[in-house]
Amino acid sequence: MPEIITLGEALVEIMRPVAGQALDRPGEFRGPFPSGAPAIFAVAAARLGMDTGFIGAVGADAFGRLMHKRFTAEGVDASQLQIAPGYATGAAFVAYDDAGRREFVFHIRYAAAGQLAADQIPADYFEKVKWLHISGSALALNENSRTACQRALELTLALGGKISLDPNLRLELMPLDEFRQVLRPYLEQADLLLPTEGEALLLTGLKDPQRAARKLAHKPGAIAVLKRGSQGCAIFTGESQLDIPGFGVDEIDPTGAGDCFSAAFIAGLQAGWPLEQVGRFANAAGALAVTQLGPMEGAPTFEQVERFLTAE
Repeated sequence: MPEIITLGEALVEIMRPVAGQALDRPGEFRGPFPSGAPAIFAVAAARLGMDTGFIGAVGADAFGRLMHKRFTAEGVDASQLQIAPGYATGAAFVAYDDAGRREFVFHIRYAAAGQLAADQIPADYFEKVKWLHISGSALALNENSRTACQRALELTLALGGKISLDPNLRLELMPLDEFRQVLRPYLEQADLLLPTEGEALLLTGLKDPQRAARKLAHKPGAIAVLKRGSQGCAIFTGESQLDIPGFGVDEIDPTGAGDCFSAAFIAGLQAGWPLEQVGRFANAAGALAVTQLGPMEGAPTFEQVERFLTAE
């Protein structure tokens, strides 16, 4: 039974190899790459040495086999990877413009990823849970996925586990007002909040990121972390703020960097490090994640992060 559990969409990503090739015209693609925010988190956590399990749904097809093989190769427990009869494994197409902004076309909600069945999630899978990581994209998917997340939340809380929440706002999947509603019970229970600055502002309606981060942290003792990309992160505990600078690297593909950051932050907390060390470690993991093409390909091992930090 894993100590770190996440659940939600497992999918393949098919992407434009260079910026400036929009999705509304023919062109070259690369992939399929294993993807899905919770799936990326699971692989990143496993590479960092954590005992990790993934709950999701794929189709009985080649892409589903691709996902299962990747989890197995990475040491992620995929015993709760459900097969959805009659549904294809989810897919996402992505392109980058010249400014680095991403455009997605998702085939998830009506694919296997959207068929995750809460009643097939065994309670005893959570016997050793220390952290449940929830991604907002899983909550935005559909009612099936939300029901599964709610079951996982209840099981984790009942066993004294902690909750990590990455809002991961995907407005292609759900309008902002609805996003705010479905995230509310998770914000109330989250021990660790991991929004970007933009997400914090959108969720609160405030114009100051620091005030927004503090407003999002409902639970006493919760840690809120503003992810700032190459600029690093800001960590909020009560009235305290700790700014941790980022690292300059040659960016190839930013997809998955936030999921790798989240996994590394939890790894640092599990190790009992001071928050400054945790933030620096997570910043390094996020930086390394963007240096390879493919959402999971750049997720670093613990040793790779340590070597990177030593060289800085």
